[in-house]
Amino acid sequence: MQPSFFDGLRPRIAAACAGALLAAVALTATGDDNHAIDEIAKYREMLKDGNPAELMEMRGEELWTTPRGPRAASLEQCDLGLGPGVLPGAYAHLPRWFEDTSKVQDAESRLVTCMTVLQGLSVEEATRNWTKPNSDIEALVTFVATKSQGAAIDAPALHPREAEFAAVGAELFFRRAGPLDFSCATCHSQDQRRIRLQDLPNFLDPKSAQSSMITWPAYRVSQSAVWTMERRLIDCIRQMRAPDADYLSDAVIALEVYLQKQAAGGVMQAPGIKR
Repeated sequence: MQPSFFDGLRPRIAAACAGALLAAVALTATGDDNHAIDEIAKYREMLKDGNPAELMEMRGEELWTTPRGPRAASLEQCDLGLGPGVLPGAYAHLPRWFEDTSKVQDAESRLVTCMTVLQGLSVEEATRNWTKPNSDIEALVTFVATKSQGAAIDAPALHPREAEFAAVGAELFFRRAGPLDFSCATCHSQDQRRIRLQDLPNFLDPKSAQSSMITWPAYRVSQSAVWTMERRLIDCIRQMRAPDADYLSDAVIALEVYLQKQAAGGVMQAPGIKR
């Protein structure tokens, strides 16, 4: 059944209401941390039945099944690690080593490989507008991640290169850099840390790490857009004033390997809702 106009409008209305509720929380909950946490949980609950990311999921499915590029091919034979075209659980096992590219790849870099190999697109075409809302790559990642709902994160980094990436990711997580002398661990290695009412996960605590990683990619109310894990990490690095990280770079993927290892066993619920 084709979605109606109102089907598409419903998530937008829910997002607007949730955004208004969050603003109200920010104005009225000062000095009452527990109340703020409860109210933020309520607005996330409001969006469960109308997550705007559903629109991106539908668009991602269309991009997955529609022949495109010079080779007029779909992505339905894309191998995300569990076999050509196998989507259930695939996202939960990424990043991982791929023999055909001799690389450790995450969902985004692997999708780009499929778009270049299967469809004949250039890397530039495959990643066009990746920082803009509603980009093709974000839509595809959302669709792929949704197919792993209910699957446990299982990226143990057993291959030697995966293990190397995990070690590098851990090093990057704790490395201080930039004029603020910040690291990922500055905000994400202790309990009860918060920025602008947003609880920060402690990635040294498995349960806290799981609670974060199971919901990426996620719709960010403050941005009115779905963000992928790579985009979130690159923006975190920017906010720390550290040297810029390149999209699809080994450094970003190494961080993902480390974070996924920390969140092992968490049951995927993506796409989630974030501030």
